[in-house]
Order: sequence, then structure tokens, then C-alpha cells
Amino acid sequence: MINKNEKGFALVLSLVLLMVMSLMGGALIVISSGDHQSNNTSDQYQQAFYVAETGLLEAEKAIINKYMGPYVDVADLTVDDPGADATAEQQEEYNNWLAYKEKLKEVENTTESTETNDEGETITKTNSTTHARDFANRGMPRNETDITETECALSFKNLERPSAPETLKVTGHARNQSFYNLISPIFPSGEAAAAANVDGTATGKQIQKEKDFLKRFRYEFFSINVGTATYYGSGASIKKQSSDAQSQGTAYKIYACGIMTAGSTSDRVEILIPLESLIVMPN
Repeated sequence: MINKNEKGFALVLSLVLLMVMSLMGGALIVISSGDHQSNNTSDQYQQAFYVAETGLLEAEKAIINKYMGPYVDVADLTVDDPGADATAEQQEEYNNWLAYKEKLKEVENTTESTETNDEGETITKTNSTTHARDFANRGMPRNETDITETECALSFKNLERPSAPETLKVTGHARNQSFYNLISPIFPSGEAAAAANVDGTATGKQIQKEKDFLKRFRYEFFSINVGTATYYGSGASIKKQSSDAQSQGTAYKIYACGIMTAGSTSDRVEILIPLESLIVMPN
């Protein structure tokens, strides 16, 4: 016999269980969403860190290029004619330069590129350029450039800034450099990348999404000549009693930032990762 006081118990129990299951489901959704957001944020910070490392490498390349002489087009290399009043040494140096320039002209870098004209025809273009290092302008980078106090520069609290009106001097300061421009050659180009499958592994839309994401990253770097330091060079030699070389060099403190902006065309910084390193160049 059913107790009259138990009427409707099953309905109440069902409602309670439904409410409990709804709360558990909602909690799982919130936890899952939080984990997903946390993973996205972690990926963004990790990418910004890699971009900051790229900035350090680009700063090292800038210092090395200055030491070895920057790459320029041979046609732009010029040396003033010392004239009739030149000494024998000056005239010899000028003649050697002319001979060196003529030698450089013999080494050409020829590349081919294809373009599609208005009629849909594919045209092959040959581009011939001659590049070489400008040895006349190579040298040791010095602190001769006034730094612009950007968010990246201000993030390094250990920098010893001079009192106003003097400003901090650096060997060079590269700002707002696009990370995507460095890696863009690895992506397929043209409308095909936005619409078609690529190697059957990823759709064009996924590739375009990744490109748009990477366009949000910028890097910035500057370096400071911090003075002399011991330079160690190692190697092997057949000379008797040879040993690792040790000499005086010049140390450079390198500062770089990986920056993620709010959008590919936005300058608003959302994530900024500062890194620094030290390199020693031989004198």
C-alpha cells in the first residue's frame, strides 16, 4: 500500500537530480572553457617568447654585419677620387678599390620570378643583382644613437639611464619589426592559400587563420656597447705549442622584446616579453 504522504516524490526526486546534473554540466563547461582559454593564453605567451628570441638573433646579425661590412648593391658603392694632389698611397688605395669593384661586378646573383598578366599568361622575369659587403664602412658599432623610449625599452628596469637632458645612447634601435615578414616564405602565396587544400594536411582557411595570427607579432631590439671584455677563440692548429686564443674584445648587451598586438593592424600591446643577452666580438 502506497503512503499518501509519498505522492509526487518521484517528480521531486527527478527535478532534484535534473538540477544537480545541470549544475555539474555547467561546471564542466566552465572548467573546459577556462582550460581552453588558459591554453590559448599560454600559446600566445610562448609565441611572444619565440619572437623575442628572434629579436635577439636579429640584433646579433646587425652587429656582425657592421663588423664585416653591410650588404649593399655594388652600383651604390662609391669612393671619391683623391684627385691630382693625391699621395702615392692614396692613389694606390683608390686604384685597389676600383679593381675590387670591377671584380664584384663579375659575380652576379640571377633569380627568376613568374607573374601573370591581364590576359592570364604566365611571364618569367629574370632579375640580376650584384650584392657585396661594403668593406669601406665596416667597423665597431658604437653608442651613437639616441634611443626612443618605447614600451619595450621601458620594460628593462636594469638599464642605467642618464639624467635629463641627456638620453641613453645605443648602437642601433629597430622598432616595430614584423615577425610575419621573416617567416612569410614558408607559407603558400596567392588566393590558393586561402581557398584550397595544401598537401592534404590543412585547409586554406586554417593556413590563412594562422597567418593572420602571426601578423599580430612584432619584435624590437637595441644593443649597447658596454666596453672591453675577454674574447676566447678556440680551434686546432698544426703549429707546435698551439693553444686556444685569448684576446681583448668588445662586449655588447642586447635587449629585445617579443610583442603581440591586439590585431594585425593594431599598435595596442597585449603581450610583451623582454629578453636580454651578451655577446663578445673580437677587436
